[in-house]
Amino acid sequence: MGCLHSKTANLPSSDDPSVPNKPESVNGDQVDQENQNFREFELNELRKATNGFSPICIVSEGGEKAPNVVYRGKLEGNHLVAIKRFSRQSWPDAHQFVVEATGVGKLRNKRLVSLIGCCAEGDERLLVAEYMPNDTLSKHLFHWEKQPLPWEMRVRIADYIAQALDYCNNENRKIYHDLNAYRILFDDEGDPRLSTFGLMKNSRDGKSYSTNLAYTPPEFLRTGRVIPESVIFSYGTILLDLLSGKHIPPTHALDIIRGKNALLLMDSSLEGQYASDDATKLVELASKCLQSEAKDRPDTTFLLSAVAPLQKKDEVASHVLMGLPKNTVILPTMLSPLGKACSKMDLATVHDILLKTGYRDEEGAENELSFQEWTQQVQEMLNTKKFGDIAFRDKDFKNSIEYYSKLVGMMPVPSATVFARRAFSYLMTDQQELALRDAMQAQVCIPEWPTAFYLQALALSKLGMETDAQDMLNDGAAYDAKRQNSWRC
Repeated sequence: MGCLHSKTANLPSSDDPSVPNKPESVNGDQVDQENQNFREFELNELRKATNGFSPICIVSEGGEKAPNVVYRGKLEGNHLVAIKRFSRQSWPDAHQFVVEATGVGKLRNKRLVSLIGCCAEGDERLLVAEYMPNDTLSKHLFHWEKQPLPWEMRVRIADYIAQALDYCNNENRKIYHDLNAYRILFDDEGDPRLSTFGLMKNSRDGKSYSTNLAYTPPEFLRTGRVIPESVIFSYGTILLDLLSGKHIPPTHALDIIRGKNALLLMDSSLEGQYASDDATKLVELASKCLQSEAKDRPDTTFLLSAVAPLQKKDEVASHVLMGLPKNTVILPTMLSPLGKACSKMDLATVHDILLKTGYRDEEGAENELSFQEWTQQVQEMLNTKKFGDIAFRDKDFKNSIEYYSKLVGMMPVPSATVFARRAFSYLMTDQQELALRDAMQAQVCIPEWPTAFYLQALALSKLGMETDAQDMLNDGAAYDAKRQNSWRC
């Protein structure tokens, strides 16, 4: 993101909550970072961090309609956090809420998302955790965009989550509420971590499970109570998700397994990536976890012993297995949707945003008027713009370049949006240097336009100039923040 701050601003600081926990103990499990000591936050601090709990900061599934909403927030020092806001009166006793949260906040493990604070003012009850920038297992497994999760990554997820549950079990936190694919998050290195939000109920006397009853442990349906073995059942449903790439009801999966057709469960996109014996072992483990009688399910120690030997590529980093760009998610400021899409090189989303934004970022109505004020060649100019916009909309980037190039030569007043659209069209036709040139021209037209910086970052990244790309992302985010602050004033 560049010029408003030091070039060292994009280096991870020791108190950046998005950086993997270091140092670790000799056994690699415990984490003891002074900056991550649990504390109570003031409500105003969290309100400011979320722009007044703005809907645009919501990151939880279900948006504002969810009973308990999770926001992305930015604390002083540009530290990104996840803030869970409980529905009013979920926890009427403020003291009890703080005691429960403080207990969870003592847990520190590299397989867990650290809970770093809470707030209990008036009717408000909030939890504050590290921000995990690389989405949820649900997103990567069920709604992937670039590539499905490879087999090795799925095994790693199963192993790391088993480690997290075993750690919680050893710390006498044996109950995890509503373990599902939304509770597994990915940090800036692409490593999976278990959300600590699930270690607290959604309310003092509320439900422990919000998912479809088909995925709920049998004993919970019978008694309404959660026991440690209920967590093992839910882990079994995660294994089914990983194996199949679908959200299959456990009873249906067990019918397939009993019919000796276990490999029918397997995600077809994984073909050729695994040994049949390894897949069979995971299917058998899922079957053990999903036993209807709680006493017949294995414990967390057994989970570890069953899954760990199946990892065959320990030396390959998670972000490599997942195809995630390295370090582009470690940002000193909060990115807009366009900035985030550029940082992840998500070209489809970049195109959608440029299309929806249109020409509204041009200075006032000046450029719109400029299309209408000319008395000569006005119709030809308007037609050229129209045909360029249609080609851009239809992803006909070769023709959009042709029309926009013609338009640039005809316009007496340069248009930043035209340069931005042509820059993106160049990117989509593998002409990165021309794309960079046009993105720079867009910046000349509007010197503090975040879009121009984000497109430069995208072009630089395509050219392999990652450090410069990171600087451009920093600049774009800084100008985005400046613009938002001016709007709030």
